[in-house]
Amino acid sequence: MTTTPKKPAHQAGDDFVPTEELLRQQGVGPIASPNDVATDDPFASDDEHADFLADLYASRWSSIS
Repeated sequence: MTTTPKKPAHQAGDDFVPTEELLRQQGVGPIASPNDVATDDPFASDDEHADFLADLYASRWSSIS
């Protein structure tokens, strides 16, 4: 599990919350198996899938130019 034992020096402000506390507040835990989060189709529609691919390609091409 990822841990954040103390506030990073480069981070300003009083809103720092350790990772363990965020996990506790959200009531989540480690994933036991990748199959727990796998779905047959993670996109609700073909349009959502197309939007995702367009954004992915745009972000990849932006780092090339």
